Amino acid sequence: MKTKRIFFMMRKLLNDIFSGDSPYKVTDDLDSEKLGYYYFLFEEDPAKLNRLISNFDKSGIPVNSSYIDVDNPKPHYYPISIGQYGLAVFNSYMKTQDPKKKEHFLRIANWFVENKTEDNNMGTYWLTDIPKPEYKVYEAWKSAFTQSRAISILLRAWQITNDDRYFQIAENSLISFESDIKEGGVAVISEYGKFYEEYVANEPTMVLDGHIFSLLGLYDFHRAAKNANNLISIKSKSLFDDGINALIKLLPEYDMGFWVRFNLCKMKHYPEIDPCTIGYLKLISLQLDLLYRITHHEILKKYSTRFINYKTIPNILRMLFIKYKALKKLNRL
Repeated sequence: MKTKRIFFMMRKLLNDIFSGDSPYKVTDDLDSEKLGYYYFLFEEDPAKLNRLISNFDKSGIPVNSSYIDVDNPKPHYYPISIGQYGLAVFNSYMKTQDPKKKEHFLRIANWFVENKTEDNNMGTYWLTDIPKPEYKVYEAWKSAFTQSRAISILLRAWQITNDDRYFQIAENSLISFESDIKEGGVAVISEYGKFYEEYVANEPTMVLDGHIFSLLGLYDFHRAAKNANNLISIKSKSLFDDGINALIKLLPEYDMGFWVRFNLCKMKHYPEIDPCTIGYLKLISLQLDLLYRITHHEILKKYSTRFINYKTIPNILRMLFIKYKALKKLNRL
């Protein structure tokens, strides 16, 4: 098992080092009320979207294999991957207007309809039933990132079908963004504002790219609901702005001076510093540039440029030494 983990991580590292300069292309349509191409122009290539996508079910829904440190691994539905693949299919539909692409996309949207969980306090949410051992999560977990992916899928399904059911489910999914993880929500609420959690655990994990992706679903809702329900548009924009303000205040905490932290997890068992990989560095820089184009906050452009300029050979070697120690402490090597 240990040899398998080492081989897996080495292969992941090599892919990371020799990947291209930009992980995705970005659309120019950032504010129209009609949601078209997703912000990142995902393509229907599982290797580019998520290397853990191992298969598809009969409806064309992607199925993931488990991560390397999961005991008793099993194929599973991973809502974040499903949402990302669904947006790639939607991008294909936008490009080709192929009715088969539309049908495939709607099957993915209907997966979110059929697999939702609802309660009176937290509204609608989707659970991921695979452990995240690094965060001590062993039961099905919520995710703001999942909520965001579902919102972006459901609102596009609503716009191309005029079926209000999709809108109503998406609207109900906003509730969890308003509450702290200690209360069953998907936000870490502190003096910094609202930070939206990719992995909801017993303590904050604060994964940077997951927070930023979570913001994009909220921004989609602000755009799409302007005419249909302006109060919801205002509410989603307020949640988006809360997350932007928290991001701006916290960016110095992620800045290592030569590299970028993957998260701000403070759990006792977790490494004191866990740097992001090269691929995540490029993604985070691109995300910050996108948010700058949406919000016009100059500080986001400043950090986008600063972070990508960290990608030098001396900095990569320095990062790899720290990353190695982090992976060892997490028992991933």
